[in-house]
Amino acid sequence: MLSVWRRWAANNLRTARRFSSARIKMSRTYADAVASLNTLQSNFAIVEAIRKSRMSMNKLAIPEMIKWVQKTGYQPDDFNRMDLIHIAGTKGKGSTSAFISSVLSQYIGKHPDSGTGSSLQKIGLYTSPHLRFVRERIQINNQPLTEEQFAQYFFEIWDRLEASAVQEGQDPAVKPVYFQFLTLMAFHTYMREGVDAAVIECGIGGEYDSTNIITKPVVTGITNLAIDHTGVLGGTIEEIAWHKAGIMKEGAKCFTVVQREAARKVLEKRAREKGVDLEVVPIHAELQSDSVPLGLSASFQKTNASLAIAVSHNFLTQRGYTDIGTAPLNDSFKQGLKDVCWGGRCETRHENGIKWCIDGGHTLESIELVGKWFAEQVSNTISANQRSERKRALIFNQQTRDANALARALHATLAAALGDEKPFTHAIFCTNTTFKDTGFRPDLVSVNTNAEEVKELSVQKGLARAWDEIDSGTDVKVVGTIQEAVEIVREVAKDGEGEGEGKGEVMALVTGSLHLVGGLLEVLESNP
Repeated sequence: MLSVWRRWAANNLRTARRFSSARIKMSRTYADAVASLNTLQSNFAIVEAIRKSRMSMNKLAIPEMIKWVQKTGYQPDDFNRMDLIHIAGTKGKGSTSAFISSVLSQYIGKHPDSGTGSSLQKIGLYTSPHLRFVRERIQINNQPLTEEQFAQYFFEIWDRLEASAVQEGQDPAVKPVYFQFLTLMAFHTYMREGVDAAVIECGIGGEYDSTNIITKPVVTGITNLAIDHTGVLGGTIEEIAWHKAGIMKEGAKCFTVVQREAARKVLEKRAREKGVDLEVVPIHAELQSDSVPLGLSASFQKTNASLAIAVSHNFLTQRGYTDIGTAPLNDSFKQGLKDVCWGGRCETRHENGIKWCIDGGHTLESIELVGKWFAEQVSNTISANQRSERKRALIFNQQTRDANALARALHATLAAALGDEKPFTHAIFCTNTTFKDTGFRPDLVSVNTNAEEVKELSVQKGLARAWDEIDSGTDVKVVGTIQEAVEIVREVAKDGEGEGEGKGEVMALVTGSLHLVGGLLEVLESNP
């Protein structure tokens, strides 16, 4: 186990050395920050070795992260100057965090009516992964950092780490890995920017996640739990629930959604051990009745929004706000739920002849939910007697999980929901490479996939074979880039030109990976 970690650390050390300190000191742009950050990614060989070793996240992770915090000039308790909300879960934790941030933003500048406490001015939101730009991960008042801000705070952390290493007689080339570094940078940014409150989304797990240096959250939330990241969290729902419950802290109430029984029992046991009040949140009555519109329209988002309502209400109450009725919801909550913007999650876009339906679902359960959401979109757009005449296209990829199982689950869900054994007329399987000629934007570079598989299109060819087995009537294509996949859908749409929005549009679903979705948005924005 230790040998794997040593190889991981050694790999990061060798990679970091590729960028000389002289070069970094000469140039401090956003592009330089992204290039330097990318040296902290672990390559495919290291990630695969960890996955195959079945090495679970371990007790050394948090002490190690605390040391990195100290090297940047902070102690974990320093971050208690901000009111922190910590969110964990398997599905919906990013959406829930976005809902919370959007609701809280409605209270910016409003003084607590209790007469105690100060008004909110700046609200941080830290999430992962990003879609198009890495600076999306660190937001203030629902806006990503500017390129200038990102570069400034990136190199402030970079320099502090190198100075600390030199002072301690250590190699300054040794840095935290990618997610650790961004977590350090997020907390530093929020401290320097005078953020009042921040919503912090876990990366993987909870107990040993890099974000779990938070010592006194105001309130915590745990979204829906399912099987994912089994290589580090374990292969059972009980093990995964144990990890997620690690964000619970004494003195901070924890809210969760309705869970499967095995997961709920673990959460309840962990709450008792930690002296935490755990509350299960059902779907809010006004969301159940569809009387309150959500910025994220899928039915399953009602669960995430309901959790966000409970967490936000608890948080605002502790800040001294008393006029925050949630039964019924007040206007501020309604507006926050409506205004939420969370790209690549239940997102729809229109262009000539195409309705793009975009969601980064990448687990079996989330793919099934995406399938149901797409079926809702089809039903809302096309009458039942027109469905057989309309073209429906799929763009799909999943480079690291069981892609074939995900594709089969998607087909089964859609076939059942639409009552149609042929849910797509066209299916395009591509890699996550963005453009034909230029490859990736630097923000989208990932080195933790098998380069040979990507080059040979191995996963995509396997997906095509699997799809042909379950639906031989689909026009299936395999291409190397997202740009080529988009071009195919646009060619398919030419037959419906001139029929108007919602009339003859191709319904195009893009799913399977947030990396795929990020690249798709980049193509759509760059080649409208």
